[in-house]
Amino acid sequence: MYGDIPEASSTPKDSPIDFDDPLYVHPFDNVVTSIITIKLTGNENYRLWCSAMTRGLNATNKLGFVDGTLTLGKTESSKASKWEHVNAVLCNWILGSISETIYASHVYSDKAEGIWNELFETYNKADGSVIFNVHQQINTLKQNGYSLSDYYNKLDSLWKEFDGLTILTECVCEAATKLNDHSKLMKLMQFLSGLDDVYDGF
Repeated sequence: MYGDIPEASSTPKDSPIDFDDPLYVHPFDNVVTSIITIKLTGNENYRLWCSAMTRGLNATNKLGFVDGTLTLGKTESSKASKWEHVNAVLCNWILGSISETIYASHVYSDKAEGIWNELFETYNKADGSVIFNVHQQINTLKQNGYSLSDYYNKLDSLWKEFDGLTILTECVCEAATKLNDHSKLMKLMQFLSGLDDVYDGF
């Protein structure tokens, strides 16, 4: 009837999203945003890429989208559209951080968790060739005119990558302490042997 107050719509409205909610998308967090500066190229840098990407997702409170703790099924129905939006953003973040050759194999995937798990299954492999390559880089690395800090950081990065590829069973016995001390000594010797000639006196 003309003049009557219209009935309230039965369509549920989206619930407001708090700033600290994983479903919140900052205005600057769009599909072309890059949250890391390196690109995944294969087995040789998967762990470096994964570590950087994990920190980036954690910093934006979006890690739950790829580790299985924040799935669409666990999300309130009123927030489903927001979940889909964030998932699409994350898909683009991940796809934007991988090389073109890898991109082609995952571009049709529509779930961030699925892409994440596929990359893990494909590239999280510490085969002998990868370990050998890292060890070879450590043995051949020289200062070559770089600053001490740059040289140290590069060598330290390689050692951390090597240690990550050759994880030993954790032990708190006395032998483990001695083994750790021995490892530190070998790393020190490697660092000193790669210094430029100007440091021979040292």
